[in-house]
Amino acid sequence: MLNARVALLIAAILLGSLANAADLPADLAKAVKDYDEAQIHGDRAALQRLVADDYTLVNSSGRIQNKAALIADYTAPGYKIEPFQIMEAVEKVWSDGAVMGGVVDLRGTDGGKPFAVKLRFADIWAKRNGKWQVIYTHVSRP
Repeated sequence: MLNARVALLIAAILLGSLANAADLPADLAKAVKDYDEAQIHGDRAALQRLVADDYTLVNSSGRIQNKAALIADYTAPGYKIEPFQIMEAVEKVWSDGAVMGGVVDLRGTDGGKPFAVKLRFADIWAKRNGKWQVIYTHVSRP
């Protein structure tokens, strides 16, 4: 009986996760995917478009950065991140805002030197003038 309850609980959690993913507005899902790709490829134009001018990042060392610093980091020579998979995904959406987050095992090179770090992050998205943009990110080490 206990195993059946555990199986039902796991199924409910998985179905709840799938339902949340299905509820994600298509334009937000595209913006999130484009933002992930822009980070991986150091795409300055996409980052300029997807990151709000009043953006704030609290990085994993507790430093605060703005949009210009974020873009400078992702487009710096010798900086490259590998494609990543988001684990423990968090998706909270309302009419003109969203929190998209989770945990990533981030790997890449910085200054030509390899790095690997596990990070928990939350991106706050706002829909402004009909377009989704990241307005705030908080990153920590789990």
